[in-house]
Amino acid sequence: MIDERYARQTILPEIGEAGQARLAAAKVLVVGVGGLGSVTSTYLAAAGVGTLGLVDFDSVSRSNLQRQVLYTEQDVGRPKVECAAARLSSINSDVRIVTHPCRLTAENAGVLIAPYDLVVDGCDNYAARLAVSDACAGLRRPYVYGAISGFSGQVAVLCKDGGKILRDLFGAAAPHEDAASKGVVGMTPGIVGAVQAMQVLQLVCGFGSPLIDRLWVGDFMGMDASTFDL
Repeated sequence: MIDERYARQTILPEIGEAGQARLAAAKVLVVGVGGLGSVTSTYLAAAGVGTLGLVDFDSVSRSNLQRQVLYTEQDVGRPKVECAAARLSSINSDVRIVTHPCRLTAENAGVLIAPYDLVVDGCDNYAARLAVSDACAGLRRPYVYGAISGFSGQVAVLCKDGGKILRDLFGAAAPHEDAASKGVVGMTPGIVGAVQAMQVLQLVCGFGSPLIDRLWVGDFMGMDASTFDL
């Protein structure tokens, strides 16, 4: 018997009870629970993803509260993964939350990613993204890439079945500044994170046309969006 909480999505033929069962069995790793990770993990927990892994080494700061919607003023100074786990469990207690309070690096990425079915990018620096992409390519795990800046963002599904990797897009060098050093309006990670969460549902449930080897770019100043083949 499917939980009543999922009725509005299981009534959709693209998901149904079979898709909900696949979500319940899925193991998704969210790397970084900042702006993007706050949104993706919230929607994935609400949707009923069975296991959510959270990787982050940072603590909540007051400057995070403008866009990192998992956190409250009472969380300032506390570890992000601890606060995020408590909040996500309060949204859906059936979801198993696994916390990884560490920095993801090229050395530990493979060990962190191996137990999971796919990875969502909530990183704020290019070195971490490269480490995730390289490990996902080696382990053949889909990687839902996302990046934000100011009033724009982009999403792609990489490393799927031997497909494109992050180095195919940008090479080994960062194409721009780290997100931590840039300005961003709070709604930008909200929109981009929701697109990333939708990619996870599409990949797990098998509906629609996920952004496999395609780059979605959104410009929210003019509310324009484009998709490019990679």
